Amino acid sequence: MPVYESFAKVLGPEVFQRQYPDWRTSRAKEVEAACTAGKAHVWVAVAGAKVVGFVAVVLEPEGGAGAVELLAVDPDCQGQEVGTTLTEFATAWMSKAGVTLASIWTGGDPGHAPARRTYEKAGYTALPLVRYYKAL
Repeated sequence: MPVYESFAKVLGPEVFQRQYPDWRTSRAKEVEAACTAGKAHVWVAVAGAKVVGFVAVVLEPEGGAGAVELLAVDPDCQGQEVGTTLTEFATAWMSKAGVTLASIWTGGDPGHAPARRTYEKAGYTALPLVRYYKAL
């Protein structure tokens, strides 16, 4: 997965291994929870008979706010507007649901550059945040 390869390059092997010791398993659990825990609304993008991406949206219980919790596109289908379509669909759905403030979180590393471009294209404004790590 390009994102975790990017994380490994940015963090270095010692910090990366401590932060993401088994990233494949933890990522699979995160995706499964988003899709089955009942708090997210999930949609998939299909091309032919193949799932090419999905988006999971969570609405705040008090209303007024919502977030794209997860958005993923099959690496073989990236650069084909799948992420843009899912982002725009999720944003429109949140608006129809009464959300007045939508958010999406992503990484600032090179591996997340395509995601940042997609979200900015959809009209989202970035708030740069920095998280520091140190192996002890």
